[in-house]
Amino acid sequence: MVKEYSREIEWPTVALIAATYAVLALVVWFHASLPWWIILPVGAYCAALHASLQHEVLHGHPTGNRLLNEAMIFPTPTFWLPYLRYKQTHLQHHNDQHLTDPRLDPESYYLLPDDWAHVTGVRRVLFEINNTLAGRMLIGPAISIIRFWSAEFRDMLAGNRKTIRAWAWFVPSCAITLWYVVDVCGMPFWQYYMLIAYPGISLALVRSYCEHQAAESVAHRTIIVEASPFWSLLFLNNNLHVAHHTVPALAWYKIPAFYRAERERLIANNNGYTMNGYGEIFARFFLKAKEPVPYPNMDWLKRP
Repeated sequence: MVKEYSREIEWPTVALIAATYAVLALVVWFHASLPWWIILPVGAYCAALHASLQHEVLHGHPTGNRLLNEAMIFPTPTFWLPYLRYKQTHLQHHNDQHLTDPRLDPESYYLLPDDWAHVTGVRRVLFEINNTLAGRMLIGPAISIIRFWSAEFRDMLAGNRKTIRAWAWFVPSCAITLWYVVDVCGMPFWQYYMLIAYPGISLALVRSYCEHQAAESVAHRTIIVEASPFWSLLFLNNNLHVAHHTVPALAWYKIPAFYRAERERLIANNNGYTMNGYGEIFARFFLKAKEPVPYPNMDWLKRP
């Protein structure tokens, strides 16, 4: 996947990055005088929005300078995913011919049927719970961290320099947030993590829950969610996910106009895989799995 960097400064993105950090900093600064029911939704929304902004940056926004772009989103509010590893795996995910393939798509939530056959007991139950939207939000962050970090540490022990470098940069990105939260603001880390970081990951996982489906045609695997402004801003319009996969370098605030102009063609191309907002997704899949954990038909996938 070739990245295209903007030649002009995209000021809406710069302003949103600044606003996200400012609001989050204020919430943490005033944590002692704010009730939890203010800290949690506002803080979690900002943390999830930061993840969306990282996604925007790895696609070459908001300036033509990669180092400047990455410096803008360097401090991490979630302590979850090293940016450089996210960048590497997500650009691999944009190899659309491999979408949803558990062998080749690093963002696939499916398992190979043979691997699933060996998952038993509590692990099987946890996988099945995680395949509902409620489970994805409740235990999904913990499962994602455990599975991803375990693989990453094995990779580092094997001497993968790219992975080691990504985690080396992740340490100061976490340290900046930790210093501000604990040393400057005096907010207990457990409180920050449980009210802001963990629920921020939960919100971010709502987007990925229905983003892709197993289907014979690659063009039918990517969703369109015509969402409210609340979710559209949170996900920087990547709820219109077919539009993003069609033009990955398009800035987030330009996606709606592109989608409106191409709506009929995009819906035809993805065979009508659409949702009428995240309310429909919550209603249909909060307690019911959208699809099985094992990939439903291996004949649909190209041989690696």
